[in-house]
Amino acid sequence: MITANDFDVSAAWHVAAPYDFLRVLRRERPVFRSEHLGAYVITRYEDVRAAYGDPRRFSSEGSLTISRTLSEETRRTLGEHGSFLSSFVANIDPPAHTRLRRSVSRAFTPRAVAAMRRRFSDLNEELLERALPRGGGDFVAELAHPPSVKLTARFIGVPEADEAFVQERVKDWFQLFLSPQPAERQPVLAEGFLTYLDYVDKLVAARAAEPRDDFVSLMASLIGTELSHREVVELISTILLGGNDTVPNQLGNSVLRLLREGAWPVPPAMVQSAVEECMRIDGASLGSFRHTTTDVEMHGVTIPAGSLCLLSTDSAAHDETVFTEPERFRIDRRNADAHMTLGYGIHFCVGAALARLQLRTALEVLGRRLPGLRLAPGGPIAYRASIVGRGLSALHVEW
Repeated sequence: MITANDFDVSAAWHVAAPYDFLRVLRRERPVFRSEHLGAYVITRYEDVRAAYGDPRRFSSEGSLTISRTLSEETRRTLGEHGSFLSSFVANIDPPAHTRLRRSVSRAFTPRAVAAMRRRFSDLNEELLERALPRGGGDFVAELAHPPSVKLTARFIGVPEADEAFVQERVKDWFQLFLSPQPAERQPVLAEGFLTYLDYVDKLVAARAAEPRDDFVSLMASLIGTELSHREVVELISTILLGGNDTVPNQLGNSVLRLLREGAWPVPPAMVQSAVEECMRIDGASLGSFRHTTTDVEMHGVTIPAGSLCLLSTDSAAHDETVFTEPERFRIDRRNADAHMTLGYGIHFCVGAALARLQLRTALEVLGRRLPGLRLAPGGPIAYRASIVGRGLSALHVEW
């Protein structure tokens, strides 16, 4: 019998296939305390959305600050950077959040996002020209990540020569803060993270001195008037995570789903709908953390003030009261975009339009150039361990 005590975020099924488990909990224990996670988990759609929309009771302040599984040695290594993300836009409440989001949004205008579509399409085309003769490979490493990494680098202002360095350091970031790690590996990841932070710090300083036409320069121009130097460094560091990790993860999840469902290639007219349904059913984000600022009563459970809560967008996206037959992939699902994989309310992802553009463009180009794409026989399907993210470690395909 499934119980709330089984909610183990270090178990492989937590990322790969939690849906039967979460369905039982939505029905029987929609709010429960997970001892493994050290947090209350909120699973129903209406409750998750309400918590996202209530920053006064469910605060973002410190919600992304370092993983609570870090050893004392790792904390000493991180030093003052143990509170990294303390001023990142997703990790604070109004009014500071309002100020930061207003500044960041300047770079994500509809015109600016649309201008990147052609560049991203070209990057995918160029990659496929080189990959086609091979006849197959690891979709995650060889097809999903490179175009997104390059587009993000161009948008941010990372020199091409530094792309590989940044991608590796972002992996350290992801593993250290967003996935359980053994104590002996944490100091190595912490050193890699500090190297990454130092790189971004120097990049911001360089663009402040000699501006260019990129995101770093735009944000650096606001230092001293709207933003602090640290705020800009944290913004750059974390947006790089999205382009180097989250978007490619979602693309890998989406392609696996489409291949398994026999829905490849996606008809051009259905690409937008397919993107939303894939984000709903196999979201790259499993949820977000919040802290309660007061006692909260929910379904007969009292969540004490100061408690850590996981808003399970993964469970919400499979809530049968909102999505009919939620475990069934329906490429034409009319309300698929009601998922909260990209957040909700004031913390709706500021780069959501760019993420959606990348996913649509990738599926269009890949579907046209690789109509015979298929899973390689016997290829293992495994996900990376994570507390709040879903991404394949590899996906072996043929074409």
